[in-house]
Amino acid sequence: MDSIGEFFNNLGSSTLYVFNKIDDTMYFPILVIVLAAAGLFFSLRTRGVQIRLFGTACKLIMEKPASAQKVSSFQALMVSTASRVGTGNIVGVSTAICLGGPGACFWMWLMCIIGASSAFIESTLAQIFKQRDKDGNSFGGPAYYIEKALKRP
Repeated sequence: MDSIGEFFNNLGSSTLYVFNKIDDTMYFPILVIVLAAAGLFFSLRTRGVQIRLFGTACKLIMEKPASAQKVSSFQALMVSTASRVGTGNIVGVSTAICLGGPGACFWMWLMCIIGASSAFIESTLAQIFKQRDKDGNSFGGPAYYIEKALKRP
């Protein structure tokens, strides 16, 4: 009985070790490079939409809705921001500033500008591939536009 328990205990710690090594490799060097490369690619393809149309975006945020029942641009921005920014982001930024100082702020702003083009592309795809139910309500998101764009069942 002890040998079986010992076997599974060793198997569990070995598996945990392997998964930790995969996680350490995938998260820092690979994921950061892929996200930065995608952001640069989208920035070039959209000719810097996140910088070029910043003034227009600010004007549209202040636009009033057509009627009282409609969602304003500012309300839509706040819901979108709330879904993207969580406590992990807030704690991560404060930790980076404490540990990295002013240099951390520079790199966060740079990655923010580069990453904004990825967010623009994601939102554009969601608008292109959104669907409507029988009542006329819109629904969609990444799962829907990946399915429609790749033409998978």
